[in-house]
Amino acid sequence: MSPDSISQLKQATGEEPLSDWHPPVMSLVWRALIAVTGTPATMAVLQSVILWAALWVIASWVWERTASRPRSLTVLGLGLTPHVLTFVGVVWKDVHMAFALLATSAVALIGRRLAACRSTLRWALLGLGVLFLVYAILVRKNAIFAAIPIFVMLVLALWRRPGRRIWMISTVALAVGLVVPSVAISSLARPVQMSQGSQIMLDDLLHVLNVNELRSAAVPSDLRDRLVTAAQECHRIKSLSNSYFTCWEHGPNGLAPHSDQLTSLWTSEMTSHIPGYIQYRLQLFSELLFDGSYEYQSGIIANTLGLKASHPRLEATLRTYVIGAVHDMRFLFTGWFWLTVAIVLSIRPGRGRSSMPVRALGVSSAAYVLGYLPIMPATDFRYLYWPAIAGTLGLLLSWLGRGMSPPPAAQAARTAITSPGASQKAQESSP
Repeated sequence: MSPDSISQLKQATGEEPLSDWHPPVMSLVWRALIAVTGTPATMAVLQSVILWAALWVIASWVWERTASRPRSLTVLGLGLTPHVLTFVGVVWKDVHMAFALLATSAVALIGRRLAACRSTLRWALLGLGVLFLVYAILVRKNAIFAAIPIFVMLVLALWRRPGRRIWMISTVALAVGLVVPSVAISSLARPVQMSQGSQIMLDDLLHVLNVNELRSAAVPSDLRDRLVTAAQECHRIKSLSNSYFTCWEHGPNGLAPHSDQLTSLWTSEMTSHIPGYIQYRLQLFSELLFDGSYEYQSGIIANTLGLKASHPRLEATLRTYVIGAVHDMRFLFTGWFWLTVAIVLSIRPGRGRSSMPVRALGVSSAAYVLGYLPIMPATDFRYLYWPAIAGTLGLLLSWLGRGMSPPPAAQAARTAITSPGASQKAQESSP
């Protein structure tokens, strides 16, 4: 558990007021789990169960298509790789988003597995997949970049040639799924508005404008002084990003008191500093791709809740495993590698039954990584967690797909074409 995890737990238990700096839906889910089980550990259990259940479904799909136990076990082995296992037990919105997208992918493969299922089951699977997608977007807003390709995969997996009506109903279901809980949480739970989005604007203003330009900024004097002080502090400690936490003197309401002024200032200044803005964002993005950090969250940080790791030796073992992999297989924890994998999977997904899901995973990963270019707050590996999982799964399915057989319906159709009289037998035996 990191400071973010502790903060969300305090909101879940009511020790801190619910706020929108972290996703309120996640704190509310945690609150419900604690009410039922009496322990905060159930959140880590829940996310682990979702991961392994999704991998089991995907492994079952591979088993059905290849009749190969080693190939299906390879999919389960994905969960034990260092770049995936590192965050499985960390309660973060990035982890929840990644596992929800993975679960949606598993639901899509169930749809492909049950190609001839009844219409009612297809709609039920669509509802389940949309539920996971909605949760992924609610816990991390920029998950929309990654969710759209997965949504398309889900619909195409359930209906081979979906018509306009199916696309319309599916899209409306996703939109309603996003709007209804957002409105309900806002009106019923009433989280404190902290304007987290202004954090990105603050980064841009402090690092694109120089101190003299900030001194003459058209904002109230108190905000102008704080901007100048923060810019000088960032320069002193050489902090290039995440300025709200490293350089800014923040209060209980976050950036909400200055949200309108920061937005107005950002709009006016960035349009006149386009080259500087592009250079700053490219510099940050290059660090995410080639010089990332925070590949492992060690145990539970010191906290006022009295929480400690229950099994410190197991945690030390995991730390040795992950940190060793960071040193020996550094590419597994770099953005350039997973972006390259995503682009390759998008362009060359392979052939056979797995090509469509492989391409969807690649497009989803690439869109998610590139979507960070204008909004990246830091260079943590957790921002690459979904691309790392999706890229690994895509590579596995692309390799395993070479030996996959077509579904029973397609196999029967092929037999009917190549064998005289087979068509009549197939028709007689079909319900």
